[in-house]
Amino acid sequence: MIDLSPVKQKFILHWGEMGTRWGINRTVAQIHALLYLSRKPLHAEEIARTLSVARSNVSTSLRELQNWGIVKVVHVLGDRRDHFESMKDVWEMFRKVLAERKKREIDPTLSLLRECLSEAQKEKSADADKDTQERLRELLGFFEAMTTCYEQVRHVPTGNVVKFVKLGDEVTRMLGITPR
Repeated sequence: MIDLSPVKQKFILHWGEMGTRWGINRTVAQIHALLYLSRKPLHAEEIARTLSVARSNVSTSLRELQNWGIVKVVHVLGDRRDHFESMKDVWEMFRKVLAERKKREIDPTLSLLRECLSEAQKEKSADADKDTQERLRELLGFFEAMTTCYEQVRHVPTGNVVKFVKLGDEVTRMLGITPR
């Protein structure tokens, strides 16, 4: 069992709470927080004892984190157990999560919108359905534009993205946007 400082406890609990708001299981998020803060890779039993979580829940959560691509298995010399560590680069971690959310949420939505729009256009419909088609077209246009933006930005080196984000007010001034 790892002795958690009050700050680590506070962060792990908060990250678990935020995870639920983002649609992530609380335990998955807490395990991620523990691994993110940990200086060394941890094995599943250590995680289970530290967070007072069932070992089976830890295994399931670790698989989920591996599927997201933000936790990986590492091996420790002299120990046959799998150990786990979190990605530490927050910018790269954000990119991984964004890519996975796009794959899980945005891509199926785009497919569904295209399918619905295609079906709606084939129907001999009343004026009310024209409203539906227009709304579907607008929503599809939005998702396609955001996907294009994402695809362009995901290829920009992290250092350049960080510089751009840190420009903040300067960018809005260059674009002629005045703060409210």
